[in-house]
Order: sequence, then C-alpha cells, then structure tokens
Amino acid sequence: MQLKRAAITGIAGWVPENRLTNQDLEKMVDTNDEWIRTRTGINERRILNEKGKGTSDIAVPAVLDLLKKTNTAPEEVDLLICATSTPDMQFPATANVICDKIGIKNAFGYDINAACSGFLYSLVTASKFIETGTYKKIIVVGADKMSSIINYQDRTTCIIFGDGGGAVMLEPSKDDSGIYDSILESDGSGRHYLFQKSGGSVSPATPESVAAREHFVTQEGAHVFKAAVKNLSSSMDRVMKRNNLTSDDIAWFIPHQANLRIIKAAAAYIGLDEKKVAVNISKYGNTTNGTIPLCLWEWESKFKKGDNLILGAFGGGFTWGAVYLKWAYDAPNS
Repeated sequence: MQLKRAAITGIAGWVPENRLTNQDLEKMVDTNDEWIRTRTGINERRILNEKGKGTSDIAVPAVLDLLKKTNTAPEEVDLLICATSTPDMQFPATANVICDKIGIKNAFGYDINAACSGFLYSLVTASKFIETGTYKKIIVVGADKMSSIINYQDRTTCIIFGDGGGAVMLEPSKDDSGIYDSILESDGSGRHYLFQKSGGSVSPATPESVAAREHFVTQEGAHVFKAAVKNLSSSMDRVMKRNNLTSDDIAWFIPHQANLRIIKAAAAYIGLDEKKVAVNISKYGNTTNGTIPLCLWEWESKFKKGDNLILGAFGGGFTWGAVYLKWAYDAPNS
C-alpha cells in the first residue's frame, strides 16, 4: 500500500481579548517589566477570565474559523484530536466537548497530553491516519487555559504562561507537500523539574492540597532551560540531517514559544537566520499547546507553497520533538 502524505491545508487561531501585561504583574508579585523581558521575551499574555469558560471555549472559535477557511462542513470531519494540558475536566475529553459545541457529528475525538510538545505529538499521530488512507479530513487542535493552573503568587511561573490556541486541517497531499519526517522523544526523569503536584490519581484534591497550592505549575527553571536547549536543538538537527537539509533549505522555523533565549539558542544551533524564525512570545507568552498553531496562524500569509518548515517543541515530562514539512498552499491575499 502506497502511503499518502498528510498536508496542512488550513490554519486558524484564537486568543482572549483580556491582556495581562508585565506592568500588571508588577502589582501582583515581586517582579518588573525589564526582568521579565530580558529573561523571557514576554511583554504581555492573554487571559480567559470569564467565569465558566475553559479550553474548549478557546478551541471552538478557532475550529469554526478553520472550517470556514477550508470550506469544510462539520459533518465532513473524520477525526478531531485536541492537544491540551488543561482539559475542561478530567473526562470527557475536551475533543468531545469541542465536537459537540460545533456540531461535528461524524467524527471521533480524543485528547493528547504531552505538555508543551502535545501539538507536535498530535500532529504526527493524526498524519498516520491520513498516510494509511484511513481518514481524509482531520482537525488537530492545540489549546490551553494555562491561567487555570498558574499560581499568581509565584513570580517564577506566573510571568510565563498565557491562554490561547489554534487548529489545523490535515488532508491527503495532492503533490509533494505535506509532513515528511518527525522525531518525537521523551524522558520521564524530567518529571521532577516541571510538574503539577496534585490533582491526579497519586495525589487527588483535598482541602490540604488546595491550601498548599499544589494544583499549580511547579518549575525548576534552570534545569528546564538547559534540557530544552539541548534536546530541542538536537531533534531539529537530526531531522534536518536525515533529510539532507541545510539551514539554507529552511524557509521557516516554527518553535514552541517557551522562552526567547531558548528559541534563539536552538535557531543558532542549526545555523538559522533569526529572520526565518516565527516568534510571537512577546504578545502571548507560553500558551503551551497553543504556541505552534498560533505562530502558524499569524505567519500564514508569509508562507509560500513548497516552503520547507521545521516545527520544534519541548515540554514537561520531559517531552520534545521536531517535524519537517513542506507547506501546501499560498495563503489567500498573501
């Protein structure tokens, strides 16, 4: 059986209107704008602060726009995978909630949680359903309401994260475009350096765990930074080498937006000009699974059919990886 390459045929994104600026954080914790900008590259982040709203409410407007842009009816969708670390609830899957809210009735759906690498894991997983000819239209969502698990008394983490997300349509390629290769990896020993202590089966929620603020993100920044630079750079370098690509062959690098210094270090490792790197961390911060689709969405007009793109991510767990693809279309009015 000849495999069909999976191509991204559309992209959409969405972020809440409410902004949390560095100046706002100065009033909440012991920090300042210069310290945040020089260490992370972040100026502001978006926060979904409406009561009763969750990750599905970030995903739904993005998916609706995606359906409109790709001229796809909800009933045509075969599968929806949602990459998220902040599901609406433990179960049902947020993917199921998204489908119900939109009226996607003929698809099945499920969530993938691989921290900040989840979107890449989901994209590659979805591509296999296309390659084998099992399905023809798959939506991959990357979205997170990180504000729901952030301790705004912890200056080491509250400055980093924001809310937002996006969605891509995957379909069989009609030419030489699509996903060519990927390297996905993980190292469970990294769980000690970036994690959420309570809320799972090992430590369910109790009055004591809530009082101790154990349901928020905990991070040992220095260790995470070193592991992120090393592993992200390595996976990108390897996927390029085994596809005989040089930095000159790469039109765009779409990195996970965790930290501007990590992004610059990874780009330098593969000898890539910073002008080829998609960066929007200054506006949105780290939206976890939302960062890569949000970058694809904002940079869509710059992509040309046939462009070589490298997508790269690193997340808690530890998880990391890189994807090599050829862009499938010229954006309308680009």
